Amino acid sequence: MSELLPYVDGVLTASQVADTAASIAAMQEPSGAVPWTTGEHVDIWNHVEAAMAMLVGGQVEAAERAYAWVPTLQREDGSWPMKIVGGEVEDERGEVNMSAYFAVGLWHHWLVRRDHAFVERYWPSVRAGLDWVVGQQLPFGGIRWTPTEEGALLAGSSSIYQSLRAGVALADLLDDPQPEWELAGGRLGHAVREHRDLFLDKATYSMDWYYPVLGGAVRGEAAEELLATRWDDFVVPGLGIRCVDTNPWVTGAETCELVMALDAIGDHRRALQLLADMQHLRAEDGSYWTGWVFGDDVNWPHEWTTYTAAAVVLAVDALGEVAGHSTAGSGIMRGTSLAPHFTELALECDCPLAASAT
Repeated sequence: MSELLPYVDGVLTASQVADTAASIAAMQEPSGAVPWTTGEHVDIWNHVEAAMAMLVGGQVEAAERAYAWVPTLQREDGSWPMKIVGGEVEDERGEVNMSAYFAVGLWHHWLVRRDHAFVERYWPSVRAGLDWVVGQQLPFGGIRWTPTEEGALLAGSSSIYQSLRAGVALADLLDDPQPEWELAGGRLGHAVREHRDLFLDKATYSMDWYYPVLGGAVRGEAAEELLATRWDDFVVPGLGIRCVDTNPWVTGAETCELVMALDAIGDHRRALQLLADMQHLRAEDGSYWTGWVFGDDVNWPHEWTTYTAAAVVLAVDALGEVAGHSTAGSGIMRGTSLAPHFTELALECDCPLAASAT
């Protein structure tokens, strides 16, 4: 178990990271839920990301209250609703990427705390969630983003790839094999690497550009080539990256996710620069503005979001490892502790066995 607070020399100190984790905890609701910002909605993906960051930043009790809340909103089929406001479901649709991400959070908690009983407690919830997610796989390998709408999202499916690897790692830890997840992961990774044109077209969003790398399906030279394709479209030197390519708006969460994608392929120089560039979004209490409209030179929206603060903390933890200033969970986006890549299953993408999994 590591109690070390991460930091990056010249960017953020350990004390500043602690302040940022505390700013997330300050917005946590009495139930344990972590909304986007005070009074806003909760979704499971961003809630889990906030729990990960609070754990890294020393807010252990708040993080574990956040994890305890997650199963309370899970439905019988293993899914979670898309939006919860004040404890009430606002959007009942099951969002597949959100329902998968609990696996990443639970594996991250194991890496940091090494609490086997904690993993055992939440494993049934993770297992039910991933079983439901795998059931949404489309014939080409992508994962339908919600059962009520057609098509798969590239960013969401890329994140699910990471979630499946975390799920298999948890299954191995608990000696509860899940071979169907491995099969689904192989087909999904193949789709993200080779058939990105079959996903819904969201190319205007930066997430669709870097998430195949962040989620781990694309690595090595292919990852470098992919990030090079739209670097100039999205990266605004000195400020961060655009959320969408059509608007003069840089956002902290997307910038820090790109930081972690760059870290995952060993590009620490550019990762460090982007992490430093986005610090203009930091508030005095350690919270972070969502974004900045350049040209107009205003923060917009007028809010400080938990998911932005969480991305900052996790990016600092990732980059801190280079200098030894990180927690045991610092490689969660790098994927070094996850189950092996499912590349050996990619060739089974079109076989009858694979088709039957849909």
